[in-house]
Amino acid sequence: MASDQQTSEERARERLIDLAAEFYDQFDAGEIPHMTLPTRTKSNIEYDEDANVWVYGDRTSKRSANSVRGARKLLKAAYTIEFLARQLDEDRSSTLRELYYISESWDNEEAHFSDQDESNKLIEDLEIVSEVKREDFHMRPEESGAKLMGPLKIREQTNRGDREIHCQLDVGQGGYQIPNNPDTIEFLEHDIDFVMCVETGGMRDRLVENGFDDDYNALVVHLGGQPARATRRITKRLHDELDLPVVVFTDGDPWSYRIFGSVAYGSIKSAHLSEYLATPDAKFVGIQPQDIVDYDLPTDPLADSDINALQSELEDPRFMGDYWTEQIELQLDIGKKAEQQALASRGLDFVTDEYLPTRLDEMGII
Repeated sequence: MASDQQTSEERARERLIDLAAEFYDQFDAGEIPHMTLPTRTKSNIEYDEDANVWVYGDRTSKRSANSVRGARKLLKAAYTIEFLARQLDEDRSSTLRELYYISESWDNEEAHFSDQDESNKLIEDLEIVSEVKREDFHMRPEESGAKLMGPLKIREQTNRGDREIHCQLDVGQGGYQIPNNPDTIEFLEHDIDFVMCVETGGMRDRLVENGFDDDYNALVVHLGGQPARATRRITKRLHDELDLPVVVFTDGDPWSYRIFGSVAYGSIKSAHLSEYLATPDAKFVGIQPQDIVDYDLPTDPLADSDINALQSELEDPRFMGDYWTEQIELQLDIGKKAEQQALASRGLDFVTDEYLPTRLDEMGII
């Protein structure tokens, strides 16, 4: 693993220098400096039906210094490239938030970012044009807090040396916290039968407290709402490298279905990384609209925004097919949504003793 990581760092630095060299060559050739990127609009995002992920289309746009606004963008890109290359040389890392503040120390005020959204988007631009992930630039998001719990032993690279960790025996009830770059993890051994991705912290804690990970040899992955890149990446690695089924357990509402969609098919925001982050074979375990009916779960009425979102999902390629059409139309018909914790109305053990075993058996997972 160490040599692979070093190779990715070297490649990241090389690509950064190549980008800077392209600007120099454009100057030297008497050209106006520019940078070409895929057009990052919803209309240029396509669903790749073969790979089952979101990808950018063929349309591109040019960031050019032929305007004051464009020149400022390229200036900020040049300063950021220099900072990232130096960061790699020094084997340091920084967060996306820190980059915004770091720009305040740059000697040219025109290179300062106006807000963090601007610096975040520039990092995404550099990922796209360099074909290098921001994790390999040593850029970290703010802490996501997502964790694992289950029969998995890993080796993690840290700045204090490698360490081996068992994600049940060597951790507390909180589990093992997923690092910003999951590619620094080596899977050593496991007794996992399937990966269970769980939307909410409350349900994750319920599964762990009830011993679901022990009873079913499950690796419980806390998504923490809309999952961070690190969470989606380690989920994909667990599926691809260990050949493990992945199931996603969320609330029963349209926004939670999109959480499943981001795990399985990727998101529009990270379309340039779909093949790195998405797990198209992931399955949705619930809460289903049918569960609301079958178990007479406590519910909330659908808001207008929920209804609009569900109607939109009927046209979304990620939710095509008889299963999703049937479930979404049922939900629109009953006009209700339910949280995972609504299963507690039938007892604290119902979710682990009855609901999940039944659903997982129906799905052929257990």
